[in-house]
Amino acid sequence: MRVPSVAGRPAPRAIGAEVEGAACVLRERIETRLGDDTPIAAITMGSGLGGLGAEIEDALRVPYEELPGWPRPTVVGHAGHALIGMLGGRPVLGLSGRVHLYEGGPPDRVAFYVRVAAVLGVRALFLSNAAGAIREGWRPGELMLISDHLNLTGTSPLIGPVVGAEHRFPDLTFAYDRELRAIVLGVATELGQTLHEGVYAAMHGPAFETPAEIRMLRRLGADAVGMSTVPEVIAARALGIRCVAVSCLTNYAAGVLDEPLNHEEVLETTKLAQPGFQRLVAESIRRFS
Repeated sequence: MRVPSVAGRPAPRAIGAEVEGAACVLRERIETRLGDDTPIAAITMGSGLGGLGAEIEDALRVPYEELPGWPRPTVVGHAGHALIGMLGGRPVLGLSGRVHLYEGGPPDRVAFYVRVAAVLGVRALFLSNAAGAIREGWRPGELMLISDHLNLTGTSPLIGPVVGAEHRFPDLTFAYDRELRAIVLGVATELGQTLHEGVYAAMHGPAFETPAEIRMLRRLGADAVGMSTVPEVIAARALGIRCVAVSCLTNYAAGVLDEPLNHEEVLETTKLAQPGFQRLVAESIRRFS
């Protein structure tokens, strides 16, 4: 029997029960594929990393439909399954597809998989996203390691009663783990890849920003803009999970060029950037401890 919702949100016990239920199913599958090993990291295989699943060795595929309470992605380019296996010689949990705030429902939905990962004992989260380049001189197809963020979504996945072992007031001073960032930067240098480092501004979406909004973001210190990642990072830090995130710069932000934006351009650029992006992630995971 489901616990009634309060003001449009599931009651805390319902959220916790769904998280535990999904974790229980995944734990059984992890034991089947990895034995006693716990995934060293969960990887959000969003825009630019859709093909990374093919790199996970002998992956065990778990459709989201089989996981109680797990939100289903509705955006093109976001599949809907978890992958359990080895990447770079390390056990991982790959998450092919995520939901966004603009897909509707309470912000709890966006952070659901992070809460499940915490229950499973995963201690690191590698996130990816598509972003518009704001910084002059940065070009579509290049990558940006996120050093900090601006949460301009107008909400947080932590709104409401505390769920599980989350901290009520998580510290976000080092939301993006310095040690993990250093690893990724080092790998990019070895691979000869261009990897910028900068501030990511998260907007609610789904409309692209206006030129005036981009001018505002530039003045606020943003280097790139997108519609994801930040809610998950906030939830992860409340649970003590270390985070590292890389943006695939798929387009120039509105107003940088005198031409309109479109989602097809985003998808096309992610395809072109995908091979290098995947290699960066796989080689970085190999060095995570």
